[in-house]
Amino acid sequence: QVQLVESGGGLVQPGGSLRLSCAASGFTFSTYHMGWFRQAPGKEREFVAAIRWLGRMTFYADSVKGRFTISRDNAKNTVYLQMNSLKPEDTAVYYCAAARNIGDTFKDTLNYDYWGQGTQVTVSS
Repeated sequence: QVQLVESGGGLVQPGGSLRLSCAASGFTFSTYHMGWFRQAPGKEREFVAAIRWLGRMTFYADSVKGRFTISRDNAKNTVYLQMNSLKPEDTAVYYCAAARNIGDTFKDTLNYDYWGQGTQVTVSS
């Protein structure tokens, strides 16, 4: 069965770092584009980062550009999100998602086929 499992979330102080992982199974991972989204209480799900199937092109929300890095290891069916210089406003549930066709709409949640359950990231003193 198709499954995306996020891990690596937790509580971290402002300025700290976390590395999220998303392990995929049940589909041909290497042919899917991958994305990270986040959702804070009372807010809509927000695009964070995306990476194309070859792993050569990446995209970031302006709010995380320069601080977050998305990467993938197709041999391990895993996508990562390295988060540095974390801010309280980064607090959210982070979701991993997979899209067969991403085109120019990589920021749209509706274009993703599979979703994980999410992992909580809390940035607080």
